[in-house]
Amino acid sequence: MPRSVNSVASRARRKRILELAKGFFGRKKNVWTVAKNAVEKGLVYAYRDRKAKKRDFRALWIARINAGARMHGMSYSQFMGKIKTAGIDLNRKVLADLAMNHPEAFEAVVKKLT
Repeated sequence: MPRSVNSVASRARRKRILELAKGFFGRKKNVWTVAKNAVEKGLVYAYRDRKAKKRDFRALWIARINAGARMHGMSYSQFMGKIKTAGIDLNRKVLADLAMNHPEAFEAVVKKLT
């Protein structure tokens, strides 16, 4: 009995990887073994950085809130503590947007705390 290799599935598998490698530089886009390694590495980076992006944005929001709070004579931790005790349920993303783009609204929030 002849050996069955299922070249259709093999080709489809290679084609899928090479499509993911589209836009890569040099041999990474068209040589199977190089492209496979590059795509696998890229997918690892994508998974890792989806998590890192959340951390990066939270750090950015905290920096912006801190800058806005310090303009009103408070530190970030004092501001967030007063926000919690006052029962104002605004998350860091919204507070950072207010501090950055709507300083008068942020000032109104600060005035509510005092």
